[in-house]
Amino acid sequence: MSMEAKTSSAARLSDSSLLKTQGLIGGKWTNAYDGKTIEVLRTIFSPYILYFSLLNGLNVLLRIQNLLWHFKIYFEVQNPATGDVIANVPCMGMKETADAISSAYSTFSSWSKLTASERSKLLRKWYDLIIAHKEDLALLITLEQGKPLKEALGEVMYGASFIEFFAEEAKRVYGDIIPATLADRRIFVLKQPVGVVGAISPWNFPLAMITRKVGPALASGCTAIVKPSEFTPLTALAAAELALRAGIPPGVLNVVMGNASEIGDALLSSTQVRKLTFTGSTAVGKKLMAGCAGTVKKVSLELGGNAPCIVFDDAEIDVAVKGSFAAKFRNSGQTCVCANRILVQEGIYDEFANAFSKAVQNLQVGNGLVEGVMQGPLINEAAIQKVEKFVQDATSKGAQILLGGKRHSLGMTFYEPTVLSNVNNEMLISREEVFGPVAPLLRFKTEEDAIRIANDTNAGVVGEILMGNAEGLAAYIFTKSIPRSWRVSEALEYGLVGVNEGLISTEVAPFGGVKQSGLGREGSKYGMDEFLELKYICLGNMKNE
Repeated sequence: MSMEAKTSSAARLSDSSLLKTQGLIGGKWTNAYDGKTIEVLRTIFSPYILYFSLLNGLNVLLRIQNLLWHFKIYFEVQNPATGDVIANVPCMGMKETADAISSAYSTFSSWSKLTASERSKLLRKWYDLIIAHKEDLALLITLEQGKPLKEALGEVMYGASFIEFFAEEAKRVYGDIIPATLADRRIFVLKQPVGVVGAISPWNFPLAMITRKVGPALASGCTAIVKPSEFTPLTALAAAELALRAGIPPGVLNVVMGNASEIGDALLSSTQVRKLTFTGSTAVGKKLMAGCAGTVKKVSLELGGNAPCIVFDDAEIDVAVKGSFAAKFRNSGQTCVCANRILVQEGIYDEFANAFSKAVQNLQVGNGLVEGVMQGPLINEAAIQKVEKFVQDATSKGAQILLGGKRHSLGMTFYEPTVLSNVNNEMLISREEVFGPVAPLLRFKTEEDAIRIANDTNAGVVGEILMGNAEGLAAYIFTKSIPRSWRVSEALEYGLVGVNEGLISTEVAPFGGVKQSGLGREGSKYGMDEFLELKYICLGNMKNE
């Protein structure tokens, strides 16, 4: 990257030294060994292209899909092919990851032998530094990911909460004493850190998805190698810099990015890596799970969802509209717990549809750095094409567009906040995760109908076999009835259920899905268990001497 581009980006930060453009291995900021880099772009309107800038100065232009295109600093309409560079980051691979694993492995012994109190104090210092630099971290998130600045600041606070919580939980890893069956024996159970952890995080929450994994890992005594998305690495690198400043020893936290397949293969094949934690698509999660079988690693997976939001006749309309709106449109609909289907009982369907559409109509779309903006761009051209495909499929099968339904006039990476009515369970938008700002409204008659529709999810086609009832991450219910809230919550096949609330994620509660939405839990006291092993110790021959 040009010095001018880096200087311009750094100048926007209160602490310019937080803009790191190298990986972190063994406490040292490191370039890719072969000198390859990836340009991190910030642009409002860009086609799906990416420049790989090589050491010899040759720029190779690749047309590929599924890339993140980031916001331009200034809100202005530009040519769809224009993109400004924030920074070049290393395109790392197998060798760099192997060294990161070696560093984490050699540091594990000393880190795990620190007292829980010592680890707790270091994590608390890291939390304090994240809070002290929250504005800079939020700015980096908005620049490289696109979400509105206020929402990015919310992510920083949410992400920091995991470091604070697990700093406290580090001191609460308790063992057990079990009454023995023989008089001369004593039985103990210890909890010990699993070892080196590989953590792979997504682009939609560049900070929080890292701290939710690394917080409990470090608190339990594990060391970690983090692979952030190559589309949003700058937030991860800034967080790692703050960890070093907090006094977390070199090698405890390492960061590599670049060639995803090589990095993933290195983590999967290494016998020194004893745990893999991943947030991302179900398809990739399945491949990682299969890859972990070779070395029998412990695995945590937080995968895709198809969240239903059920609004019953007895719901308070204002509460249901507010909660459904929050559950659907946060991060432009690009979260795994977004309300993908809004099921409304027929008695209030029209009233809810009108009130909900009015709320959505007030959404301001634009550059996340502009005050008042509530919705930023989608991830890329492929994401918008997917949204268009789903909307076209729905309208061709009888759905009606109440609001939006097309690309936004701002440009290619923006889509209008959209509300669809008369949606049924056979449409693509009901069967698969749209991951965009489109709210489909489905009508139902009875409580039993709502439960059946909500639980009827589909992860897609494997070979020629349709995988039904496959996903179960989050669900939402709106009702005034306490008995109904209990009945429906228990009947829904989901790992998270929000009752009369659309934003339910918190560091103190377990986050995770059932069925093909994942394995294990993140956050809460239960999140610590994912990074611990149980050891049974039997003391025999305890007779009087």
